[in-house]
Amino acid sequence: MPHDLTLPGGYVVSDDPARLDIDVIHRYLSEDSYWARGRERAVTERSLAHSLCFGLYAPDGSQAGFARIVSDLTTSAHLADVFVLPAHRGRGLGKALVAAVLAHPELQTVRRWTLTTSDAHGLYAAFGFTPHPDPQTQMVRVVSGQGGANCP
Repeated sequence: MPHDLTLPGGYVVSDDPARLDIDVIHRYLSEDSYWARGRERAVTERSLAHSLCFGLYAPDGSQAGFARIVSDLTTSAHLADVFVLPAHRGRGLGKALVAAVLAHPELQTVRRWTLTTSDAHGLYAAFGFTPHPDPQTQMVRVVSGQGGANCP
């Protein structure tokens, strides 16, 4: 059963996959984001199908933002592809979207959260995210050409 959260100003955060406007999400990710620029639509669709997705919707029901979680829904989760469309920025909606994601009932046993950002450290720090305390134990494998030029 989908979970919806109504925000001030009539905005709504929902985990209902049927509400996602894949055209809007893909356009933003592939054209406007720095991390997924050039991502193919099939990659976007597959990533949505295999993630817990959160749409942010304007009072008229149109897509205003997005976030997704890659997780086992039990112990670990990676927050990805978070954005608020430019026309809706400056209203605290990014913070509200992240808060709604972190409060989601399916994610309450998660103890290890990760994310990658180049420009929103302050936003995520407000929710307790910090640089990794033990980077010498963490590794990453990035394969270029898959999922966007800068996709971690």
